[in-house]
Amino acid sequence: MTALTLKGINKSFGTVHVLKDIDLEVEEGEFVVFVGPSGCGKSTLLRVISGLEDASSGEITIDGKVVNATPPAKRGIAMVFQSYALYPHLNVRGNMSLALKQERRSKAEIEERVAEASRMLNLTDYLDRFPSELSGGQRQRVAIGRAIVRQPKLFLFDEPLSNLDAALRMNTRLEISKLHRTLSASMIYVTHDQTEAMTLADKIVLLRDGRVEQVGSPMELYNNPANQFVAGFLGAPSMNFLPASTLNEGDNRTLGIRPEDLTLDPEGPLSGKVSHIENLGGDTNLIVDTEGSELTVRLFGQHPIDVGDQIRVSAQQNKQFFFDQDGRRVA
Repeated sequence: MTALTLKGINKSFGTVHVLKDIDLEVEEGEFVVFVGPSGCGKSTLLRVISGLEDASSGEITIDGKVVNATPPAKRGIAMVFQSYALYPHLNVRGNMSLALKQERRSKAEIEERVAEASRMLNLTDYLDRFPSELSGGQRQRVAIGRAIVRQPKLFLFDEPLSNLDAALRMNTRLEISKLHRTLSASMIYVTHDQTEAMTLADKIVLLRDGRVEQVGSPMELYNNPANQFVAGFLGAPSMNFLPASTLNEGDNRTLGIRPEDLTLDPEGPLSGKVSHIENLGGDTNLIVDTEGSELTVRLFGQHPIDVGDQIRVSAQQNKQFFFDQDGRRVA
């Protein structure tokens, strides 16, 4: 069953056209990630789905019902924001149960739902603590728990990890992924971080300038990007782009090669000087100045290479991408 359908969604703020003819389906139980650069419209699209913003045109269907005129509280959604938005005067139990009390749920049902959500999120020992007594990661888990207890038809996450440090981001990302598997719930997650998108999503929706550039699984977008923007956005380090004429004389296309698909080769067609080295232990990234282009070469393991060394590299033939002058994929 389809959890969410968007048909021809447009959104304008005055003369600024923010969302442009967006069509999308989210299946029941699917984890969908909206990703793209700042200002691409991903958070605005989430707010339109939630009802916090009205669509200028188009149709929003949640669980089989058109909800354009339905207020946010009645759409069957729960939203987790970048800011935790916890009530400082309420303890964890109070924050998680407040919405259920406002819905006049029974005391027994409230206790059962809070206990179950706390168990999922490892918050059972913190129910009597106040937000000021919690770490950032614990506060975010409380905000997620507050959404879980409502048992919504659709979870919406708006950059929920942005306020956490790197280690907490990874841990909380794992918790959200486990939570999705446990609940089998439909989730839409907004981020500008392509690593979060690649590791969390069943399906990625990549946006640019208010339009959907490509929709598909992480590996579909990674291995078969529709255009140069998609190819360059996904992947860390990002894809290398250089004139195809570097390898094929007279070719006016742009050649794309991922850093991991370049290998050291004393007979390779590409040569340059190493200008920077990133020694990561398990991997080594070389930044190489070639004629008119800069290449990133990702090597497995550790290598005795120094800044200033001249090297030659070759690219795997079946891992080369070609784009026309408008950035469209042509091969």
